[in-house]
Amino acid sequence: MLSETAAIFVNEPKYRDLLQIVKGFRNGAVYGAKVRFPHALVMAFLFREGSIKEKIIWIFRATKQHSRNLALFVTIYKMTMYMQKKLSGDKEYSSHAFLAGLIGGYFVFGENNNINQQIVLYVFARIMIGLAKLPVARKIIDEPRNTFPIFASLTWGTVMWLFRHERNVLQPSLQASMQYLYLDSNNWSSIKNLLWHNK
Repeated sequence: MLSETAAIFVNEPKYRDLLQIVKGFRNGAVYGAKVRFPHALVMAFLFREGSIKEKIIWIFRATKQHSRNLALFVTIYKMTMYMQKKLSGDKEYSSHAFLAGLIGGYFVFGENNNINQQIVLYVFARIMIGLAKLPVARKIIDEPRNTFPIFASLTWGTVMWLFRHERNVLQPSLQASMQYLYLDSNNWSSIKNLLWHNK
């Protein structure tokens, strides 16, 4: 009986907009955990110092923050979209998504910490590619040929120069990865730490 009542309620069209906010919160929390947990697990055991307990606590905190932030962002975004739609006579305008993202981004991702930096930089990189493709998609320009090799070489040339000469401006996780790849590989004292262990 209760499950039938719940099924009727969740499928009632008049509650759909509000239930989309609830489902958005849920999906943000789940996706954030799915994405962050394996990343934090690998980073903790490859690069972090400390005991197993300290690493597990760090993994849990990073996963919780990523999950919470995505859940809150989706909730704020969907609530703001809903309110704008209601204020506009049930019409959605293209500016609504930008404004909702702006508000959510400020309140959820505005704190400058490692997790937020990684998420914002991930999104930033993908929107830059999207914006570069937009004039082609809108048929403003023809698709240029062979641009990716130039983009890739400029990206890697820049990051290697920054790591070599201005390392402190790079994000800590990128510094740690590059330290492991390019500097730790310069040091060994035996066949064991040449091929099997890093140090």
